[in-house]
Amino acid sequence: MTHRILWADDEIDLLKPHLMFLRSKGYDLVTANNGRDALDMAEAEHFDLIILDENMPGLTGLETLAKIKQSQPQTPVIMITKSEEENIMDQAVGSKIADYLIKPVNPNQILIAIKKHLHSERLVTEKVTRDYREDFGRIGSLINTADTIEDWQNLYRLLVYREMELSGTDAAMVELLETQKREANSEFAKWVRRNYESWITAEKMPLMSPNIIPRTVFPQLEAGRKVFFILIDNFRLDQWNTIKPILAEYFNFDENIYTTILPTATQYARNAIFSGLMPAQIEKMFPSLWVDEDSDEGKNLNESPLIATLLERYRRSWSFSYNKINDNAGGERLLREFKQLESKDLNVIVFNFIDMLSHARTESKMIRELAATNAAYRSLTESWFRHSSALEIFRRIAEAGHRIILTTDHGTIRVDNPIKVVGDKNTNTNLRYKLGKNLAYNPKQVFEIKNPARFGLPVPNVSTAYIFATRQDFFAYPNNYNHYVQYYTGTFQHGGISLEEMLVPLITLTPKTATV
Repeated sequence: MTHRILWADDEIDLLKPHLMFLRSKGYDLVTANNGRDALDMAEAEHFDLIILDENMPGLTGLETLAKIKQSQPQTPVIMITKSEEENIMDQAVGSKIADYLIKPVNPNQILIAIKKHLHSERLVTEKVTRDYREDFGRIGSLINTADTIEDWQNLYRLLVYREMELSGTDAAMVELLETQKREANSEFAKWVRRNYESWITAEKMPLMSPNIIPRTVFPQLEAGRKVFFILIDNFRLDQWNTIKPILAEYFNFDENIYTTILPTATQYARNAIFSGLMPAQIEKMFPSLWVDEDSDEGKNLNESPLIATLLERYRRSWSFSYNKINDNAGGERLLREFKQLESKDLNVIVFNFIDMLSHARTESKMIRELAATNAAYRSLTESWFRHSSALEIFRRIAEAGHRIILTTDHGTIRVDNPIKVVGDKNTNTNLRYKLGKNLAYNPKQVFEIKNPARFGLPVPNVSTAYIFATRQDFFAYPNNYNHYVQYYTGTFQHGGISLEEMLVPLITLTPKTATV
């Protein structure tokens, strides 16, 4: 494809060497020696890019630019000027120019600017595809050799990075990476089977749900800082990477990953975070605060009391607030009460939007179509964050100079492979984990826990067992199998074992205005 370029400059005759050079590179150059002619030509035919000299007689470059942007806002415009005056630069940038070059310019400078705006998508695609090809063997090796949780975290970071880089590029490369992700999840599930019990019973548990607050929040409070602990439900590493650029203006980041407990479901993982205990310990020590699976009561109504028990158990007298935000109105209310929050040592805020989006995606055909892929799911997350009260809350915290510990209780995975399980009427409804006393399943397809107490899990019945789906699997009942397959294939679920569900972001955000 030959790109057509309009170049307007009152000294265009002096630029013949530049024009010859660009034509030799395959560009179709059309010239004008004043702004009025440039406007007439731009209205008469389509140009892929326009180059304007700022200092032209009659209509100046800035005046010509303003008129072009009114009629053809999508056309990239490169401004060239002799002036280094800051106000001219500000006006040009404010008018959304594509680039700004100061004379004298050589042909290569022009070529680079043109390539950046006409060929960047193709060049980026070629570069990220080439980089992934080079990484392909290394990723395969990391999958086969990963032997510590740090190995898996590093591998997962690399997979997420490559997935986001490849998004919207070469479909064959995207499919190849998806195959590697599936292989990684398969091996990760085997590794979790071998190691999970040792984590739970270890004298010093790795960084997991019950020790997140003691290990990350307490040191900040002990240093005399006020802390906002913000939990976004169902928040994956790729979603953090999506909103990170939005927050970069206000914060510096210390990025980490922690491992959630099983089941990777809100009732278990989030209650473990706020109590600092495994679920079985919560049930034993605070039976009034633990809600059984078969109860109709909400499973996360006791988070504030659980935080109080955690502080009391560690003999900490810090004041705290707890707020759960389910909609934009809740966020606006919190902003109005922000001064009251600043009187507390610790402020805990839970955002439920992404969890609600995940459920809505399952229930709503329209939302399912809007978030048909991981990339689209990330896009919806970014759009929510950019336009919600959540971003304003983060901004307000940054302006006040307070630190944020940002995390989640679990991630979520897009499922597409049904596996059969049979349970009685009391079996829970989650598609990625089941518990019950009469479960029938293929043990080769699941991670089974037949002695839940050893894994820190409640035991409703002496014969209760827990089973967890791995990879992209989800549980389906044989007597309604076709319904489950059609309704849930392609939905985002949580509760089981996968990199996406278990390895989740844990970020310390320090305001750029903070001095310590």
